Amino acid sequence: MAVIGSGPAGITAAIKLAQRGCAVTVFEQRPEIGGVLEYGIPAFRLPKEPIRKYRSIMCALGVRVRPSTTIGGALTIDDLKRDGYDAVFVATGTWRARKLDIPGEARGNVIFGIDYLVDPAGFAIGRDVAVIGAGNVAMDVARTALRQGARRVTVYARSRHVSASADEVEYARLDGAELVFGKAIEAIDGQGPVFRTAVFDEEGNVVGYEEGLDHAACDTVVIAASQLPKDKLVLTTEGLSTNDRGLLKVDESSMTSVPGVFAAGDVVNGPMTVVHAVAGAKRAVDGIVAYLGLGKSS
Repeated sequence: MAVIGSGPAGITAAIKLAQRGCAVTVFEQRPEIGGVLEYGIPAFRLPKEPIRKYRSIMCALGVRVRPSTTIGGALTIDDLKRDGYDAVFVATGTWRARKLDIPGEARGNVIFGIDYLVDPAGFAIGRDVAVIGAGNVAMDVARTALRQGARRVTVYARSRHVSASADEVEYARLDGAELVFGKAIEAIDGQGPVFRTAVFDEEGNVVGYEEGLDHAACDTVVIAASQLPKDKLVLTTEGLSTNDRGLLKVDESSMTSVPGVFAAGDVVNGPMTVVHAVAGAKRAVDGIVAYLGLGKSS
């Protein structure tokens, strides 16, 4: 049994399948296991040491871990099938930033939020940072940037609706981030983002935009507008179907359009909580166990 990805869904599936007597190998493209827990959530929100202990737990159950190995690169799902894996579980998450499709996204003063959170110390962000987006990733970016030396961090939201949890918004504000609402980004130039400013009605709905553009000067613009799956597996696996967002399609047993290949977590649902990923992995394990003829999963 092959598990591709070692985030919450991958870890859950590997442990559950090993407990069912399966010989499991986990393939992880990064050096450490954990996926979004290790590389996407800042350490001040989630300590890393407990996550890494799961590797010892898996190894104690006989699970083999191959870090720094990308399936869809030198190895493909077809290679896994050739080498005797009876089933494959895909839990690769959503690690490709969603573009805004505006001029300026390729400029040197622009970073995608998910890339920044993987290695904040690798980016020189300067003193003044603009964050585009209002989800939990945007709040993590804002709080991380302040800890990395930024003196001013402003989070810009298109409307007055914030998809981040109320707690995360409050933590970001307590750390010193400023939230500005009603800013629809039009472009990014060498000095920062360019916005149209929204006009709201009495209920807080956007009903139009002011004339003219608002330029917000800053050192770095971080785009945190959700994520999509990378497409390496789809490009290297014949018949692997996705929806219009690039998410893998699965049936009621969590099997994809390729027989014997199952999937769960963010790569199926899009970015959601760890709880959703774990629950999806448990459902997929039931499907895998039935597919392998091992009886009902516990």
